[in-house]
Amino acid sequence: MVNIKRLSIIICLQLLSLHVFSQMTDKWGDQNDNFYYNPVIPADYSDLDAIRVGDDFYAISSTMQFSPGMVVLHSKDLVNWEIIGHVANDLTRISPELNWDRMNCYGKGIWAGSIKYYKGKFWVYFGTPDDGFFMSSATNPAGPWEPLHNLWNVAGWNDCCTFCDDDGQLYFIATNFALDPKTNKKYNIHLFKLTPDGKSIIKESDSIIHQSHGSEANKLYKINGLYYHYFSRVTNEGRVIMMERSKNIYGPYEIKQLNHVDKKKDREPNQGGLIQLKTGEWWFFTHHGSGGHWEGRVASLLPVTWVDGWPIIGEVGTDTIGNMVWSAKKPIKSISALKIQTDDDFNASQLAVQWEWNYQPRKDKWSLTERKGFLRLHAFTPINPDDSKKVILRAGNTITQRSMRTTSNEVTVKIDIENMADGQYAGITHFSTISNSLFGVKQLNGVKSLTYSNNGKDTTGITITGKSIWLKSTWGYEGISSYACSLDGKTYIPFGDTYQLTWGSYRGDRIGIFSFNIREDKGFVDVDWFKYQY
Repeated sequence: MVNIKRLSIIICLQLLSLHVFSQMTDKWGDQNDNFYYNPVIPADYSDLDAIRVGDDFYAISSTMQFSPGMVVLHSKDLVNWEIIGHVANDLTRISPELNWDRMNCYGKGIWAGSIKYYKGKFWVYFGTPDDGFFMSSATNPAGPWEPLHNLWNVAGWNDCCTFCDDDGQLYFIATNFALDPKTNKKYNIHLFKLTPDGKSIIKESDSIIHQSHGSEANKLYKINGLYYHYFSRVTNEGRVIMMERSKNIYGPYEIKQLNHVDKKKDREPNQGGLIQLKTGEWWFFTHHGSGGHWEGRVASLLPVTWVDGWPIIGEVGTDTIGNMVWSAKKPIKSISALKIQTDDDFNASQLAVQWEWNYQPRKDKWSLTERKGFLRLHAFTPINPDDSKKVILRAGNTITQRSMRTTSNEVTVKIDIENMADGQYAGITHFSTISNSLFGVKQLNGVKSLTYSNNGKDTTGITITGKSIWLKSTWGYEGISSYACSLDGKTYIPFGDTYQLTWGSYRGDRIGIFSFNIREDKGFVDVDWFKYQY
C-alpha cells in the first residue's frame, strides 16, 4: 500500500528541483545556472544505454547503416556530452548489404545495444533485425575495440542486454519480435546464460521471462539484492516504460509502469539506461522514441525517484507513476567544456570522431594523406545513377554528421573543385530516406555550374571558373534550410528554394559532403575544412 504522506513529501521535494513544462521548447542542455533543459543533446542519438565508471559516464547510441557504427559518448555530469569513438569500424562484418556496393539497409543495420563494465573491460552488445547479435569489448571506451564477433546469426530479434551477476555468471536478454511458433505470440523476452568469455550463448538455458505487446528495450540490473528487468511496451497511451522485479532472475516477477506518455508532447522517452551517482542519486538517460521529427530521436536526462522500491522516472504523480520533465537541476555541479564535436580542418591522420559515412566507404576513393590538410573524395558511379530523385541514397562515400535542432545552425564548407571531371557532382547535402537536397557544383562538357537539387529537381546557377568554392547551409529550430555560396569566402549569395529537413527510416536529417560521378569513376574534390556552429 502506498504511503500517501510520504509520497506527498517526495513530490514536494521533487518540484523544488524541477522546472516542469508541458512540452519541449527551443531551449536545450546546460543553462550555466545549475539547471538544464531537455533534450540535453538536440540531435539523433537513438537507442541509448549509459553507465557510470568512477567519475565518468559513458553512453552508446545506435547508428543503423552509418559507418563507423555504434557511437560512444562520454560525460562528466550527464548533461554535457562529447563523442569519443565508435565500436564497429567495419560494417561488412555484419552484412555485405552494408557495404558501398550494396547500400540496401536503410532502417536496418546497427539497432539498440547495451554497454556494461565488468571484468576490467567495457562490453557492448547489439542486434540487427536480419543478421543477429554482435559484441565487442575494449579496455578503453574510446577504443580500439576488438573486431565485431557474431554472437548469434538469427533474424527477428532485437534490444539485447547483458548482465554480470554477483557470482560472475553472465546473462543475455533479448526480445524475439517475430511470431514464435511455440507460443504463437510476438515480442517474447528471452533470458540466456553466456559462456564466461561472453562470446557464446548457452542456448539450452533459454527461458522466456516476459511477453506483452511491443515489449523490448531490455535492461537488467541488480539493486539491493533484487533483480530488475527494465523494458518498454505499447499501451493505449503509447510506448511506456515498465519494470519487473524479483528475488530470482528467472522470476516470478512483479511488474509496474514507471512513466506516463503523451506522444505529441513528450515523444515517448523509453530506450535508455539507469545510472546511480556516487551520492546515491539515480538518473535516467534516454532517447525520445516517437518518429516523425526531422532531427530524429533526441537525448534527454530524467530524474529518478525511488518509491516503495520502484525507480519512478520523471516527476512522480499521485498515482506513483512518472511524467516527463523538461528541466531540472543538474545532477553534478560543473562547468564543462564537453560538447558534440563538429568542426574539422582535416589535418589529422584519421577522421575526427564526429564523422560517419553513409554505409561502409570505399577505401580507395577517399584519403587524408594524398593532399595533406585536405579530405580528398574521389568520385565514382552511384548504384542507381539514373535515379536523380534518390541518387544520394546510393552514392558511396557520402560523409555525414547529425543535424542539430537548435535555434541557429550554420554549416560552411570550403572545397577545392579544380580536379572535377565531366559527370561529377560535389558539394553539401541534407538527406533522409524521405527527401534530400544537394547543393554544389556540377561539371558537364568541361563547364562547372552552381547547382541546387531538391529531390532530383535541378536549379542551375552561375558558371564557376575559380579553383575553390565555399558552400553554406543555415537552418533554425523548425528545420528549414537555406543554401548560399561564395567565390571568395567573404560574400555569400543565397541560392535555390528553402528545404524542409526530414526524418526517415528511424533516422533524423544528416548534413553531409558528397562527390559522385554519374558517368564513370573519375574526378575528385579536396575538402579544405568544415565548420558547423550550433
